Amino acid sequence: MELINANPVIHEKRERRARQAPENIDENAPEAIDQLEIFDHIRDIKDPEHPYSLEDLNVVNEDSVEINDELSHVRVTFTPTVEHCSMATIIGLCLRVKLMRSLPPRYKVDIRLTPGSHATEAAVNKQLSDKERVAAALENSNLLDIVEECLSPTLG
Repeated sequence: MELINANPVIHEKRERRARQAPENIDENAPEAIDQLEIFDHIRDIKDPEHPYSLEDLNVVNEDSVEINDELSHVRVTFTPTVEHCSMATIIGLCLRVKLMRSLPPRYKVDIRLTPGSHATEAAVNKQLSDKERVAAALENSNLLDIVEECLSPTLG
């Protein structure tokens, strides 16, 4: 298989910051989730073509994440390394699956390409926002294997 971007630029990772636990905890209240927590869930997802994380390749960064905790809405905007990236839909699917598995079910997750970052931006965004298409993609064992590999933890 020939790589679309054989020599991607590797970016420096941001230092992981510890979050402070709230002092007054109401056990019955939903736990607030912030931008950093969402980013921590997605930063280590592996790129489908390269042995690097999405953070390493600057496909996602902390500023890619928008959250409205009151409305239970999360939006992640990602930027492929090249505008004709054939893996953009897979990357978006990985982001969606990771957040679906990590966040409470009250959250609506919106995954989108950075405007102007991909040749078929509208088509990819349409696929990623269509629940039926996402469900059908996850029923495809080949696609699911790729997603699972990208989401599997790395050692080191």
